Amino acid sequence: MMQEADFNFTSSTNQLVAHFEASNISLHIKREDLIDPFVSGNKFRKLKYNISEALKSNSSRLLTFGGAYSNHIAATAAAGKKYGLKTIGIIRGEELGKEIERTLASNETLKYAVAHGMQLHFVSRDVYKRKEESDFIEHLKVEFGDFYLLPEGGTNSLAIKGCEEILKEEDKDFDYICCSIGTGGTIAGIINASKPNQQILGFPALKGDWLSSEIKKHTTKNNWSLVTDYHFGGYAKVNSQLVHFINQFNEKCQIALDPVYTGKMLFGIIDMIENSKFPQNSRILAIHTGGLQGIAGMNELLTKKNLPLIDV
Repeated sequence: MMQEADFNFTSSTNQLVAHFEASNISLHIKREDLIDPFVSGNKFRKLKYNISEALKSNSSRLLTFGGAYSNHIAATAAAGKKYGLKTIGIIRGEELGKEIERTLASNETLKYAVAHGMQLHFVSRDVYKRKEESDFIEHLKVEFGDFYLLPEGGTNSLAIKGCEEILKEEDKDFDYICCSIGTGGTIAGIINASKPNQQILGFPALKGDWLSSEIKKHTTKNNWSLVTDYHFGGYAKVNSQLVHFINQFNEKCQIALDPVYTGKMLFGIIDMIENSKFPQNSRILAIHTGGLQGIAGMNELLTKKNLPLIDV
């Protein structure tokens, strides 16, 4: 059985990072990023019970899906190595596999995954869209042998169970719980664990209105809403304004933020506070879901675009 101590789990702390005197609003961050450098935050939570189930069912390998800079891919590779499980990553973008050495030299996420034993299999974007089709999964089993399947982003019922453990009894007095969103699993677990007096705000990293229906698959509560104004153009899209905010936040609070998820969420929260979107005297808890391994890859993209870099 996978235990929290197995990943050198550091108990999350709710760190006060800002107090806005005019409105008496306090902003705290739950440091889920401190769990582990690579299997950190929501990735640890999502993998915890899935790894346990894989070991219990005597599976020898994990297979999952992700993009070239996926935190989930890196975390799965690290968890697999720790528990003696082979890992296979189905990666979106067949062009990346044509010159694999060049790809690995310029992509810290995939380089890390390979270094931790993951076998990468690159597919076209059209093929990747079939990742949930049963006949495609059966085709993968023919090619790779039997495996324990982890969906893209790691979200399934066991992942939701793990994410329900993010909130603790000590968090019951917060009025708002804020969470960045990729596939919707993390926020679903938080919603399930929340108290009736709490409002859960989700900050999507992607454009589109499909997330609400995904979240509703995993929770029956309705004390939540999505804040869709801070995706900065979509998944993995950043600009100099966001980079400046992330660097300034790190300088003032000594907390690194990733540019895909937590950086956008904290930018949004503070912008909302400054524009009186929260009631006076609100106590806000933001969940730091980790993902810091992606900064190196993002800085490579920023360099190519001649944009400022994220301080590390």
